[in-house]
Amino acid sequence: MKLEIIGMIGAVREGTGSKGAEVHVIGGGIDTDYISDFAMIHENSGFDKVLVGYTSSSADGFIVAMHAAAKTSNLGFLVAHRPGFVSPTVLSRKAATIDHITQGRIALHIISGGGDVEQRRDGDFLNHDARYRRSGEFMNILKNLWTAEDPIDHKGEFYQFKQAKSDFSCFQKPHIPLYFGGASEAALTVGAKECDVYAMWGEPLKEVEKKMTSFTGKVKTLGRDPNSIRFSVSTRPIVANTETEAWDLAHHTLQNVLATNQISMHGTGKERLESTGSQRLVDFAKNGEVLDERLYMPIAAATGGAGNTTALVGTAEQVADSLMKYYELGCTTLLIRGFDAYNDAVYWGKELIPLLKESVERYHKIHSVTGKHLL
Repeated sequence: MKLEIIGMIGAVREGTGSKGAEVHVIGGGIDTDYISDFAMIHENSGFDKVLVGYTSSSADGFIVAMHAAAKTSNLGFLVAHRPGFVSPTVLSRKAATIDHITQGRIALHIISGGGDVEQRRDGDFLNHDARYRRSGEFMNILKNLWTAEDPIDHKGEFYQFKQAKSDFSCFQKPHIPLYFGGASEAALTVGAKECDVYAMWGEPLKEVEKKMTSFTGKVKTLGRDPNSIRFSVSTRPIVANTETEAWDLAHHTLQNVLATNQISMHGTGKERLESTGSQRLVDFAKNGEVLDERLYMPIAAATGGAGNTTALVGTAEQVADSLMKYYELGCTTLLIRGFDAYNDAVYWGKELIPLLKESVERYHKIHSVTGKHLL
């Protein structure tokens, strides 16, 4: 399967942390020139897409993506969206409109919310499992609306409408791809039923493989074709010219993260730990500072398991080799962003990304990537 490399853009430089130790890329304000430059850097460095994140206080991801799309030619945009605040009938047309205007450069990452405090800032008071059930219903409605030839009615647990229709379908066929993540049992069940790409954080290889196998089992039980599901894994590479320099940079990054108290999206570590995925990262960190060969855990531990804070540390060759191990498991989408996000995107385009693409091409000459979870 084709390799997909996804980065991440923010709306303002060093929006929420400190230079070289930016835990959260989205947030902090808006700088339109920076958005444009950041997107163009990713396109020039060989990324396929960029994630545009979501918090209850950050810039609107759809508008950020549209601005960036106007400044780029081929780069795709994975826009994070939380159900519960926009009707799925409205969102379906909004996303399909962007899909046509960008000629297929849009995807949606459906996120259910990592904590009650964060959700309540936007007026959502559903509990954890209910949020995931709503996400499932939301994704199901989107797919139905995007592919229906006639007006449809719906009466579910969270949404109800009659004779909903659109004058146009998606540019991409059969519809805009839906990415989805979550480590709880509620999340796994919803994702297995509805998503196109199941997204995971950078856990140790054996744990990722176990999760993929479990998820694939749920997909089969629900009657879906396991080959229709793709897997994504997210890590934070820390790359330097030598391995010693890379580890020095990793330790320096940890110290900066601790000094700036970046323990969650909004500064409350307990809030993040309402997320099962966050708790898993904290628990894995108790097994050692470095897992597998170079999966660095202390930053994830320091941030209370904030999303995507496990780091692969080493030279470009070493990190590319580690990323390939995830790819060989069947994680054909690799979401990578740095703690110095802008400069890292530039740096990785010179060596890491070309090496990774060469490794995948070389691998495919002698292997067929199906993933152990399908065997």
